[in-house]
Amino acid sequence: MAILEIEGLSAGYGPVRVLHDLSLTIEPGERLGLVGLNGHGKTTFLSAIVGLTGWQDGSVLFRGEQIGGRRTHGMGRKTPQIVRRGIALAPQGDAIFPGLSVRENLDSGAYTGATWRSRRKRRERILEVFPPLAPLLGQTAGTLSGGERRMVSVGRALMSDASLYLVDEPSLGLAPKISLNLVAALLEIDLGDGAMIIAEQNLPLIEGRVDRVLGMHAGDLKLDVGEALGDVPPAAGVHL
Repeated sequence: MAILEIEGLSAGYGPVRVLHDLSLTIEPGERLGLVGLNGHGKTTFLSAIVGLTGWQDGSVLFRGEQIGGRRTHGMGRKTPQIVRRGIALAPQGDAIFPGLSVRENLDSGAYTGATWRSRRKRRERILEVFPPLAPLLGQTAGTLSGGERRMVSVGRALMSDASLYLVDEPSLGLAPKISLNLVAALLEIDLGDGAMIIAEQNLPLIEGRVDRVLGMHAGDLKLDVGEALGDVPPAAGVHL
């Protein structure tokens, strides 16, 4: 059974339509790279999967269960239930609680009963993925460097019992070496029968290191990544 099956997904905010009739299937164990310029729909696509868009239409099946459908109001209203099913989103930017410690930020990702009870073991796993965070557990997250804050944000998403990880622009605003290390850590995570989508602008960071790379241009998915990164006018939505 596919981890994610999307059919005819359109989404936007207010009167603005951002995504145009997208269809996509992701299989267990797959890492998918989603590449495109800012403002072309990568973040909206990830947000639509967890119900964080202003409105949307179309089918989104997660492990065979419908989490999509038509939504015209109540942005985020169903997101907690969707996340509890096993989807974790690491948003772009410094999505942390700056006044909390690194430990408290990480633990906030283990918010369901089962994950909270095992949070110490889960935290140890995150520190194996991001060793630089180990000596910083007691430090206030708002005092960290940009790379350290990004590790905390991604690490918090990894604290959950997820089988689908959505990682939005992990390299945004980071120095090249830090970006390489962060993405390398993501690619070393054992997904088991889960899956991961990494949305990025920087194609060389993920090309040849993920199972597939698709482009996104003007709200449409593109098999030709170069087209998504260039100035080619958008074509009709494609089925992949």
